[in-house]
Amino acid sequence: MNISSQHALRHFQPKHDFFIGIDSDGCVFDSMELKHKECFIPAIIRHWKLQAISKYVREAAEFVNLYSKWRGTNRFPALIKVFDLLKERPEVMLRGVPVPEMPELRKFIDSGVALGNPELIKAIEKTHDPELQKALGWSEAINQAIAEMVEGIPPFPFVRESLEKLQSRADIMVVSATPGETLRREWHENDIAHYAAIIAGQEAGSKKEQLNLAASGKYRSNRVLMLGDAPGDLDAARQNHALFYPIKPGFEAESWEHFYNEASDNFFKENYTGAYQAKLIAEFEMLLTDIPPWKK
Repeated sequence: MNISSQHALRHFQPKHDFFIGIDSDGCVFDSMELKHKECFIPAIIRHWKLQAISKYVREAAEFVNLYSKWRGTNRFPALIKVFDLLKERPEVMLRGVPVPEMPELRKFIDSGVALGNPELIKAIEKTHDPELQKALGWSEAINQAIAEMVEGIPPFPFVRESLEKLQSRADIMVVSATPGETLRREWHENDIAHYAAIIAGQEAGSKKEQLNLAASGKYRSNRVLMLGDAPGDLDAARQNHALFYPIKPGFEAESWEHFYNEASDNFFKENYTGAYQAKLIAEFEMLLTDIPPWKK
């Protein structure tokens, strides 16, 4: 099916008794470091002319998007978090470089719309706001850089084997904050798109909304599982009363091997809840922090 609109998610009809949502960047593909260090961060520095504090921009953006509890957050709230952290740094204050406040982007984020370029374009058409136009230019530059830079990255070991194992028993959905076009390109490039009944990106809303629209009321809660590498994936599962399996950052191959050999069987046997899941989540939550390294 490979669809991503909210209407399509809402009207999705189950073919199996089990449902599995899977994040993509950092979960299926080892693409997070490449995308953020080579595409996202240079675009931040360039579009907001932060060359004089580029070192600190890189530190803040890498922390937010790769090594913190905000890992996996939609690009627009993540950008705001980067700017907020920069404003607190004495080194940045001493340089006298103004850090963007972004009040209009904050309003856009809080408006409740799906946080992607299509809705941002609509907001610009209504307001003609230059701040939103700059944010759109940044976002489009990221997408172009990713299309040019990110290729030839295969899934982590045991991803393909796991998808093959799951497909006959569960409806599989890509649940992601990445643009849908990028997701479809990456999944098709690696010949794994056919395993997914749905490929949903940022245009379909938050991960919480995607799971709710596609799975809520259609499956028993102990038959809905979210796989992800970020706290936002765990939150999306919890808010939908679904189960969660962590792909632990830095231990992705081991996580997928464990899922393939053991955790997936426990899920299908409906033995996944309780102490088994709690132990996995506890190990996962210890890996990411909300304290930047420069504050330790």
